[in-house]
Amino acid sequence: MGPTPHLQYAMRHPALSKRLVPRSKLTTVRYLEREFLNQYKNANIVLLRPSMSFMLMQTPDPLTLKDALPNFSHTTHIFLPINDCRNPSVAEGGSHWSLLLVSVIDRVAFHYDSLNPANLGEAQHAAKKLEHLLGKPLQFINLADSPQQSNSSDCGVFVCIQMRHLLLRKLLMAHAKEKVSMSMGGKSVDAVQGRKEMLKVIEERRKEGEKRRS
Repeated sequence: MGPTPHLQYAMRHPALSKRLVPRSKLTTVRYLEREFLNQYKNANIVLLRPSMSFMLMQTPDPLTLKDALPNFSHTTHIFLPINDCRNPSVAEGGSHWSLLLVSVIDRVAFHYDSLNPANLGEAQHAAKKLEHLLGKPLQFINLADSPQQSNSSDCGVFVCIQMRHLLLRKLLMAHAKEKVSMSMGGKSVDAVQGRKEMLKVIEERRKEGEKRRS
């Protein structure tokens, strides 16, 4: 059995698949955790859910979230999907996503924006909130050489692809104490193929859920 008619339609219509972005990123986070990150028992890397990133950005005092967020005391890196929604009462609000990767050990926050600098203010705001939560200053670096999208609907796909690349090809492949360039400059992003892969993962998770319920 192939993808559901809704997913088949979404594959052909990027504007519709953009509505699946929050779900796609959440599925991507879970997929990376289960299929890859869990194999590296010594890796102290946190892939923050989009909802948790948004909650962090919207909460006046991030210290009040300590019980709701993961324990970052031994964390080396944190991935945060950044959304430009400023109204917490609007479900699935916002129109753009970018990625913030925080190297806690180096005290640097790297920002990857496929419509640079659309989410610059939001990413800086998230970094400041995380500074307060971690109790240490962070140098903010907006990576202007990040791959750029050519339309208004691929931001979520770019976030998922870049998160996967940075985690699998950069952080998990690095040797202890090895300095790794976190630049995505020169990296080609195939949004069409990426969207197909994301929707395929969603479909696989859906089938798994149906099997568990049957």
